[in-house]
Amino acid sequence: MSVLRIIDRSFPLVFLALILLILSGCGIGTTEETPEPAEQSEIEVIYTESENPKTEAAPVLLYMGQASIRIVTPEDKVIYIDPYAGGAYDLPADLILVTHDHFDHSALDRVKERSEDCVVITQVEALENGEHQTFVFPFVTVEAVEAGYNRWHDVRECVGYVLTFTNGKSVYVSGDTSTTNQMSEMSSMEIDYAFYCCDGVYNMGIKEAVRCAEMVGAKHNIPYHNSTSNRGEMFDLELAEQFDAENRLIVLPGEEIEIQ
Repeated sequence: MSVLRIIDRSFPLVFLALILLILSGCGIGTTEETPEPAEQSEIEVIYTESENPKTEAAPVLLYMGQASIRIVTPEDKVIYIDPYAGGAYDLPADLILVTHDHFDHSALDRVKERSEDCVVITQVEALENGEHQTFVFPFVTVEAVEAGYNRWHDVRECVGYVLTFTNGKSVYVSGDTSTTNQMSEMSSMEIDYAFYCCDGVYNMGIKEAVRCAEMVGAKHNIPYHNSTSNRGEMFDLELAEQFDAENRLIVLPGEEIEIQ
């Protein structure tokens, strides 16, 4: 959407011509011919890109287990994060986010349905030249943040994401991580919903995740990626209930929440 501004610069010339014409009609003035009418107004057109339109409608987030999330925005855009668990991959993807290349976060072949202009962002694009990148779309802004800091996950090869939607609400997904240096600064982001991995084997455990939640200071703190089972379970409710962070919200696999 553009803004059109028109500036008419001919007004002084027209005004002068009118005065001379009046004076000439009254017998006052010189014998010179009346000036020619002013040429067509000079028009300056300035186009500026407007901000993305805001909406009060809420995105709908579906937690599918492990670190897999699907979000449908009010603009009917579909975002998949760390595809692997669950089976709700039927909606064509407009954006796919991958936090790192471990198999349980990067099963891109599960997202078979994609829009023509679908964008895939992995840790490679999100950490271009070692710098965490921000990606702006008409329906969401995605900011890559630190992840890693343990023997299984290198901070140079892993990211988390903060997504901010057109209703102004935001979601943080930690990806696989332990406490990062950046978390102590993230309270200024005023995050609404934050997902923390807390399996205690390949990543931080429950107590450390609670401390991270205190630092980030989100309005809702959600445990996820808390199972290391190889039997197909993608969520451990007993462990989730031990995540006693303030403003805890437990979301079960297959459950939807509105980001509002």
